[in-house]
Amino acid sequence: MKHEADPEDAEPSSSPQAAGGEAVLRGKATINDVARLAKVSKKTVSRVINESPFVKQKTRDAIKAVIAELGFTPDPQARALARRKGFLIGLVYDNPSPQYVVNIQRGILDALEGTDFQLVLHPCDRAKPDHVARIQSFIQQHKPFGLILPPSVSEDEPLALALNEADVDYVRIASVELDTPSRMIRTLDGDGGAAAGRHLADLGHRHIAHIHGPLSFRSTHERRAGFERALAETGLVLRPDMAVEGGYTFEGGVAAAEHLLAQSNPPQAIFAGNDEMATGAYVAVRRAGFRIPEDISIVGFDDTPIAGRLWPALTTVRLPIREMGSAAATLLLQTADGMTAKKLITFSPEIVVRGSTAAPGTR
Repeated sequence: MKHEADPEDAEPSSSPQAAGGEAVLRGKATINDVARLAKVSKKTVSRVINESPFVKQKTRDAIKAVIAELGFTPDPQARALARRKGFLIGLVYDNPSPQYVVNIQRGILDALEGTDFQLVLHPCDRAKPDHVARIQSFIQQHKPFGLILPPSVSEDEPLALALNEADVDYVRIASVELDTPSRMIRTLDGDGGAAAGRHLADLGHRHIAHIHGPLSFRSTHERRAGFERALAETGLVLRPDMAVEGGYTFEGGVAAAEHLLAQSNPPQAIFAGNDEMATGAYVAVRRAGFRIPEDISIVGFDDTPIAGRLWPALTTVRLPIREMGSAAATLLLQTADGMTAKKLITFSPEIVVRGSTAAPGTR
């Protein structure tokens, strides 16, 4: 998204001479002096100081030339005080998948590189009755400019209300539309679940199981709904005994797959709701003496780095988690520049076929 400069930004000047011929003393210049000499708005000077990506390069170079010639040095504390907020971006998360959190973090750092904003992590536990109060205490202590809320923290309406009341900007990442476009990144998890279901059905699998995430996550329901929708397209049904919760963790994936494989008629294929659980399913399948994919095909979700390191490599639904983190941070940077997104940003998953899926064999 490109920022259109203010009208007075069109012809920046590099002369350190104030309007009317009044010179500005080097080292005693203010941001107003810089704006006047560069013939731009104070807001544009502030954007350049904050290394905002939403300023044209010609304007940026002219303002920096004036800043250098005047010897103007912005005071970080004064800047934060004027904004009544600091330069911290908080990542508040309660997600059992450590790789998901790492990928979101990397994306945020990508967007913040070259700016004055810094990332601070704040894990929380939504199961605790005082978790909103704990986040409020974190805000009072650190005074962040804004927060990024991945699932399932993003789905917490009492928290969103508290942030609004505290005048703290935030961006939510969720599988359903929960907020305005300037505060929302939506992931189409249902489409990803459908892609997994179609892939396994197209291979000829008819006895398919699903290891799903915690029921408190909306993504769990979206991924399962899409999966069942795709199965229904080919006349298949996900049997109740073939759906087991795995909690979005490796250990949960092991336990869920062991439960499925202990049945008298084990599944031909397993769709795990994330790669952590899929990795756990690998362990359980091999412990039980089955081969992947000759005996049992496995599909994951997220396409985290582990997917390409397993053997055989994991077929999974790619959700661009790192890009999602970057987009969320960019929305906050736009807010810092006084810009408001009008169009909802969405991310569509896609199936990445690797070696863990094949047509059903014979046991």
